[in-house]
Amino acid sequence: MMPKLKMKKYMPFTYKMMIPYLLLVLLTDVFIGYISYSMLTDSRTEMAESNIRTGLEQARNNIRYQMDEIQRMSDNMFGSQQLQRALELKGTPFEIYLTMIDDIIPQITSPLQLFGNKIRFMLYTPNSDLNIISGDNLDEPIYDSDYYILPIQDITGSEWYRSLKDSMRDNLWLQIDTDQKLDNLSHVRRLVSFSDNKTVIGFVRITVSLEDLFGGFDTFPVEEGITLRLVEENTGSILFQRGTAIYDDGRENFLSLHAQIPGSDFVIEAMVPQKYLTQDAGRLRKVIIAVCTLSFLVMTLIGYVVARISGRKMSRIVGLVRSFQEGNFQKRIRFSGNDEFVQIADSFNDMAANIQGLINSVYVQGIQKKQAELEALQAQINPHFLYNTLSTISSLANLGEIAKVTEMVEGLSRFYRLTLNQGNVYIELEKELEQVETYLEIQRVKYADAFTLYVDVDEEIMHMQVIKLVLQPFVENIFKHAWFGESIAIRLTGRRVGGSIELKVIDNGIGMRPDDIRKMMQGPNHSGGYGVKNVHERIKLRYGDMYGVTIASIYGAGTTVQLLLPAGLQDSEEIDEQFR
Repeated sequence: MMPKLKMKKYMPFTYKMMIPYLLLVLLTDVFIGYISYSMLTDSRTEMAESNIRTGLEQARNNIRYQMDEIQRMSDNMFGSQQLQRALELKGTPFEIYLTMIDDIIPQITSPLQLFGNKIRFMLYTPNSDLNIISGDNLDEPIYDSDYYILPIQDITGSEWYRSLKDSMRDNLWLQIDTDQKLDNLSHVRRLVSFSDNKTVIGFVRITVSLEDLFGGFDTFPVEEGITLRLVEENTGSILFQRGTAIYDDGRENFLSLHAQIPGSDFVIEAMVPQKYLTQDAGRLRKVIIAVCTLSFLVMTLIGYVVARISGRKMSRIVGLVRSFQEGNFQKRIRFSGNDEFVQIADSFNDMAANIQGLINSVYVQGIQKKQAELEALQAQINPHFLYNTLSTISSLANLGEIAKVTEMVEGLSRFYRLTLNQGNVYIELEKELEQVETYLEIQRVKYADAFTLYVDVDEEIMHMQVIKLVLQPFVENIFKHAWFGESIAIRLTGRRVGGSIELKVIDNGIGMRPDDIRKMMQGPNHSGGYGVKNVHERIKLRYGDMYGVTIASIYGAGTTVQLLLPAGLQDSEEIDEQFR
């Protein structure tokens, strides 16, 4: 019987393959997630930037349109000869009144009615005869369209007037007086006499709110950090601003977009913070992470199911291999389908069948060889003892000891009846001891009472099976080689030691030197030892190398022969099963 091997724990190969598979899935999800996040973020940024640029275009077009409308108003007044004559008129108050009612006020009020937004139309005149119309408070925002006719003396002290009066600059857009405070923008133009095109007969100032000029801020959500500016390109001065962007925070934190207003020195600038462009990045990141995580979990589940299906087949193959290691070659496996596992299973089945056939052949041959060796050794024991006994009987017959001859023949008959043991190789220890006692009864006829026998064997081992004729050859050797003096004592002991039976044959004879013991164990010689080697080889052949015969002796003091046999065997079938 082959000993059961201790199997090492292992991780199934299919689960090991899941590690690179999951790493690949993870890297794929990370890569796809990163690409998706980058593309979506870039798309959202481009969309937001496109919306801002569209808003800039709309604001620029709206401002350009309204500036053109205001420019046409000033052009009409500049080219109206009727207005120029009316502004230069000198006369009675009634004449002046009629002139203002008929020629001046209609020229001013008609554009106010046509222009879509609220504006202030101011006419500064050096003609002191004209009636003054003061209009609304210029320090307040424009709540409604209004017109003013004011003396030119009201502006002669202002800086903007002096700069225009002493230069050739004209037809300008400026922030003057309270415009900057009120977020207004004014179009200023001088009026000259039609007669010489040089004499200044007045100044026209048309003021409009910049918020109206921009047309609202729906496209520019300043509450989300976007800042809108109207910048004078030449000086870099900010004429108008909505929003709170601060350049000191770093321009790299803003996307700066510009739109030039055609025909002017003004530039619309939009400062868009990066957080506005990527405001959906956090939500997109969470969605992408959730999708990638779900994808990874699904792929993990799929991989696990595939690994389980493949692992079951692999486990069955491993179980088959382990059964081979334990010596069980009868086990077979079958898989359905036509894949690698089927091929492996068929190959293992064929291999197991071949190995089983070889083992059976070798095992049967080994059993037959062992049985033949045992029978040969057993056959050597019986003739050897018979020869010695018959020699003794012949000697007694020659001496006329008929009674002793009869007694020895009867003893010899009992001895061989026990030895034959109905053809069985194994015998109970109790019968083996009885056989030894029968042998000693035969010897007692020859040696009378010159020897003494002591038997000390535990009762619990008396019915255990041993191979026959393992004690008699050693008792026989005592008479042949250990006898010293007129008498000798023989002691037989037996006890159980763990899983073994320890039998001892002890005498107080002459003993042996170490060299004699070694030669005796090697085989027959002039000192004997034929039966010793025979018993030793039979025990090892039947039970294994851990059992056998050990001899200890002190020359001049006696010899102890120890036989170590397996314990607990009750019948011959159990013995054969145990040591196959």
